[in-house]
Amino acid sequence: MRFVITGAGRVGLRTARVLREEGHDVVLVERDSNKADRARNDGFEVVDGDASKEEVLEEADLESADAVGGLTGDLNVNFAACMVGKHHGCRTVLRIDEDYREDIYRKFASDVDEVVYPERLGAIGAKNALLGGNVRAIADIAQNLQVVELTITDESPMRGYSISELELPANSRLLAFGKQDEPMRIPFPDDSLELGDRIAVLADFAVLEDVRQILVGNASRATAGGV
Repeated sequence: MRFVITGAGRVGLRTARVLREEGHDVVLVERDSNKADRARNDGFEVVDGDASKEEVLEEADLESADAVGGLTGDLNVNFAACMVGKHHGCRTVLRIDEDYREDIYRKFASDVDEVVYPERLGAIGAKNALLGGNVRAIADIAQNLQVVELTITDESPMRGYSISELELPANSRLLAFGKQDEPMRIPFPDDSLELGDRIAVLADFAVLEDVRQILVGNASRATAGGV
């Protein structure tokens, strides 16, 4: 998947790194030259300029992007970027700081796909919001390991099969299983994988895409949360 992130500060750059580690393409938009240079030194493509301006965001090729993350420290810039992204058919994620007022939340939340508070949720929370859909990161265990929760979809190759028939790639392990709308628990061999069921997997970043293909399948851009 491809993401445009506005803001190469602490939140934006960390989120971009997490996405890149999982094999996604990320473009950052940043008007501060020092932050932009730091992101470039970290190997990212960076568009220089004000992310609230459509002509600047279009330099990041929004037509090929799956989602736009307004992750700067300026709520107005974030919202403007999300509205531009929405116009181009992208999923939109808006950063609001912890000290938001309820009226501000109500004003903006209905216009974007998701609102995040990175100071509380961290980069994983922002990344989950950008991905949306059927894959949700739970924790970074080590530099190359992550626990993810995946939801069985209509397109899942394993839909209708049992846990005992599930063959995950090397460097990945099944941790927990939960029927739709039920708590996660220890999986049993005869548990059947049905639409909406959830599976928690510990996996190396290198095999996350394979795990997603097995359990989620080729969900559409509108619903996919592909890793």
